[in-house]
Formats: sequence, structure tokens, C-alpha cells
Amino acid sequence: MIRTMVVDDDALVRLGLVDLLAQDPALTVVGEAADGLQAVELARRRRVDVALMDIRMPRLDGIAATRRLRELPDAPRVIALTTFDLDEYVYQALAAGADGFLLKDTPPAEIARAVHIVAGGQGMLHPAAARRLIDRYHRTGAPRSVSARSRTARLTPREADVLRELARGLSNAEIGAVLGMRESTVKAHVSRILSELGVGNRVQAALLARDAGLTDDLG
Repeated sequence: MIRTMVVDDDALVRLGLVDLLAQDPALTVVGEAADGLQAVELARRRRVDVALMDIRMPRLDGIAATRRLRELPDAPRVIALTTFDLDEYVYQALAAGADGFLLKDTPPAEIARAVHIVAGGQGMLHPAAARRLIDRYHRTGAPRSVSARSRTARLTPREADVLRELARGLSNAEIGAVLGMRESTVKAHVSRILSELGVGNRVQAALLARDAGLTDDLG
């Protein structure tokens, strides 16, 4: 059973998300929060596997709340929710540790599917929307680029190949198909990549790959 938390300052949005998640027998909603402070307090008291996190909220916004949640001993994974796919705050949430983002008008079945994917350790990197977001708000600067290249230089050539495909938004299965590898092998590579780069999730690894210039040839 995947334990979820819904965080949004709009009561009607919370109600809709709770009802949606309740339709999936593998998901259970263990709490609701109207702002980031409530979300952090709830996560301290209850085990939460995945939090659906609104970005713009009073008292403590979704960006700061995501950062605090990621610092907890048993940190939940976070999916940022936004009204617009190029919301400038979404990038900040991803950089703070969110495992991906969804538009609020995403079809119900896709939201539930996203929770399952993130709970399983993969990020929600929609290839088109995520690339536009990263390209718009994550321009490479010299100091950042040097640091990123130094970190990615620790990877083996095969791991660098996996990281490039990961940055395109591909799943483990899709990466395996492209590179001719078993999905289990890809998963092992991804785990080592995250550890070697010192990042918390696939989204942050993708951002680092962009900084290092590993994706320049991907268009």
C-alpha cells in the first residue's frame, strides 16, 4: 500500500485529489494539508510515501516545504502540482528535491500512475514539458558548469550513457531498450549514478546532466 498526502490550499482541489486517489486500491491517503507547515508536521507524525504538493500556498510554499520534507529521516517523495507547465516555481521545486511535477488538469488515471511511478523510485520527467522547463529556467553558468562536469567525470562511459537517456525523460525500461541493457541493469546504474553525483533523485541528476553539457547533442 502506497501512503499518500495531499497538500493544497484550495479545499476543493484537495477533495478532488483525495477522491481520485481513493479509487486506486493500492493507494491510501493518510493526510491532507492546507499549507507547507501542516504538510511537514503531518509527515513528522505519519509515514508518507508520496506527497502531492501544490507550489503556491500561504505560510510555507511548496518549494520550502519540499526542502524540509527531504530533510526528514524517512523522507517522502514529492510530486509538485502546478497550473502551468512552465511555472517558474516548478523548477525551484525540482531543485529543492521534488521527484517530478504534474499539471493540475492531468487526467485522473495519469495522476494515480504518477504516484505509483514515483513511489517506485523513478522521476516524473515528461520529455517535452520537462525539457522546456529546464531549458528555460536552468541556463548553464560557468561556475555551475565546471562543478557539474567535475562530478559527471566520475562516471564510467556506460553510466554517462544512462545519464544522458535519463535526462531525456526516459524510464528504466526505455533506457534499457535504447542502450540494449536489461532493466535491472539500468536500475543498478541509476542507483550508482545518484550516489556518485550526490543527488537525491533522477530529476536532480537530469539537471546536473544539463549543466555538464551531456545533453547538448540531444537537441
